[in-house]
Amino acid sequence: MSDIAAAITELQSLLGKRLSTAQAVLDQHGASETYFALTPPDAVAFPAHTGDVSQIVKICAKHGCPIIPWGVGTSLEGHALAIKGGVTISFAQMDQIVQIYPEDLLAVVQPGITRETLNEELRATGLFFPVDPGANATIGGMTATRASGTTAVRYGTMKENVLALEVVLADGRIIRTGTRAKKSSSGYDLTHLMVGSEGTLGIITEVTLRLQGQPEAIAAAVCEFPTVEAAVNTVIMAVQMGVPMARMELIDALSMQALNQYSQLGLPEKPHLFMEFHGSKTSVAEQSETLKELATDMGGSDFQWSTKTEDRNKLWHARHNAFFATKALKPGFFGMSTDVCVPISKLAEAIKDTADEAAEHGMFAPILGHVGDGNYHTLFLIDPAKPEELVLAQKLSHNMNMRALKMGGTVTGEHGIGMGKMKYMADEHGAAWSVMADIKRALDPQNIMNPGKVVQIN
Repeated sequence: MSDIAAAITELQSLLGKRLSTAQAVLDQHGASETYFALTPPDAVAFPAHTGDVSQIVKICAKHGCPIIPWGVGTSLEGHALAIKGGVTISFAQMDQIVQIYPEDLLAVVQPGITRETLNEELRATGLFFPVDPGANATIGGMTATRASGTTAVRYGTMKENVLALEVVLADGRIIRTGTRAKKSSSGYDLTHLMVGSEGTLGIITEVTLRLQGQPEAIAAAVCEFPTVEAAVNTVIMAVQMGVPMARMELIDALSMQALNQYSQLGLPEKPHLFMEFHGSKTSVAEQSETLKELATDMGGSDFQWSTKTEDRNKLWHARHNAFFATKALKPGFFGMSTDVCVPISKLAEAIKDTADEAAEHGMFAPILGHVGDGNYHTLFLIDPAKPEELVLAQKLSHNMNMRALKMGGTVTGEHGIGMGKMKYMADEHGAAWSVMADIKRALDPQNIMNPGKVVQIN
């Protein structure tokens, strides 16, 4: 039986001022980037090291108190909301690089460090961490949600870039999974069981990451197209030909309008591809020339190049701010952002059907995405004074999800499940979803680890 008040009293003795019940702090850790209602926890704990996390978990386990890990709150499916009450564990004070192994292209970090801070610290080493979800998320949050982003088409997702973890289990035990070796055939793969578990199986307290060397040459380009289908078909052909693109982003006309107004890009308000190429000077030239030929065949314009670092940064900064730029088109509206991922051969059809259905219902729904790996996003902007618009957006989002499953895809390529997409887990995974629930029961029999997310436990 849960006794949250007793857990908080004991945690106050352990943590002192590093446990907060101030309403402003609770509200900060109960907010979401999207349409979910404010859902504050009963308290927020700020551990300083793994031992603190273990003690917090042991106390919460003794009292049956829910525990919710928190990075910076950039998730989009209600992952970090305290829907059953309890204690949120913020990793704001566990934000350090533990060790860099430059010869092995590895870094060991605490979960609260953000990807931008990590890359700033790595700059002098000639290495970088490639996974870029757009938001300046924490490495712990990115690991827990199996994040990806603009560079996944070249460098993979968090699944491919996490080698080992330190994790606190639901009874307070501290375990280590994986090693610094690049591969292993030893035992169950607990590392990748935890990657994407969204805090429902354990709390990540340390992450060993794969790094990359800074490429010799980087070039970015933009290209406009007459239609979204033409842009997407260009990407499909490039992927099928094996062109090693580092980034390949679709921006539809509505999104382009938003980026122009918000970031002053001054580009035509037509569908665009934002591209980036990494490698040697020769390979970058070859890759870009191949893509230029494909784009021309599809009616694309001449490439506009950004070879200077400041120009590339402006371009990708604008892309990363697309969520806020699009919301700025409709002041006072709130956004419902959703994503799906389909086989690359089905991508053009999926995007066209989504756009056509939104237009048919008069819904303002810009589309953009990491189309190099079949992942696209729709942001439905909703007038809070018209609740029927939220109902319509949820219906269109449902159709988008079911369309992706019918095409052999997934209901989320990178946002994760949280509580927002649990309703589709049985449709996507069938009996395997119940196996996930069995694993959850085995590792968290009290259901205190971020309850109400990913799996359904009776």
